[in-house]
Amino acid sequence: MLSFSPPLDTMGLFRRNATVAEAPEPKPAEAPALNGAELAAASLGERRGGDLHDFLRVSPHRVVFGLLDVAGRLEQNRAIVIAVQQVFRSLSVELLAADEVNESDAMVELGLQLNRTVMQTAKGVHSCPAFAGCYDESLGTVCYFNAGHTHGLVRDRTGISELTATGLPLGLFSHAIPDAQVVALEPGAALLLVSRGVVEAEAGKDGNGLEPIKESLRIIAANSVQSICDGVLEAVKSGVPHFKLHNDLTALALLRKTSN
Repeated sequence: MLSFSPPLDTMGLFRRNATVAEAPEPKPAEAPALNGAELAAASLGERRGGDLHDFLRVSPHRVVFGLLDVAGRLEQNRAIVIAVQQVFRSLSVELLAADEVNESDAMVELGLQLNRTVMQTAKGVHSCPAFAGCYDESLGTVCYFNAGHTHGLVRDRTGISELTATGLPLGLFSHAIPDAQVVALEPGAALLLVSRGVVEAEAGKDGNGLEPIKESLRIIAANSVQSICDGVLEAVKSGVPHFKLHNDLTALALLRKTSN
């Protein structure tokens, strides 16, 4: 069964003096309402690894979103996941709240600080592939970085294109900075992000995990982000007897509507 993440309890995310073992799991926020677009995420099975997806409105016309995959099991990387979420939420507002801001510079700075947070919390090297984007509702554009994450997929009337890596995974080098790119979403276009677990599960069927995901995105109805997330994750299970979840499986989608 697909499960959607509950709202983030920002006042009770974790007790200030709690140990890592006592700290609760991070709970990504409910996707905010968008003007002329929709944003959602869904997960399949129980949370076991280091997937973190989050959404946050940072200005009247900007919303940030992210999908990160912190290496290791949740009981081992919980402190890193929580620290990354806190920096993602607080710094996104600081960098992107102003009316006039260079979104590319802001996203590069966000990537740099998230990278440092991973390494400082882990007290060393700890791989964390990440995709983070800032959607501008007034322009229909996404300014993003892809730090060694699975490729983002954009579906529009021309077909499906890939948003490839713009830098190395976070947590590997202290001064590594992912580059920022901008993609324009035409009305009716959809952006899909999936966690590594989704690609690995699909790769176990035919050896190429990204192609089945592309095919799912091609045939799923374009009028609902929920249908996109549900359809992609349900397709992971199809044709796999006695499906077993070996990793977190998460899908996040952004859909620009054809009309407001």
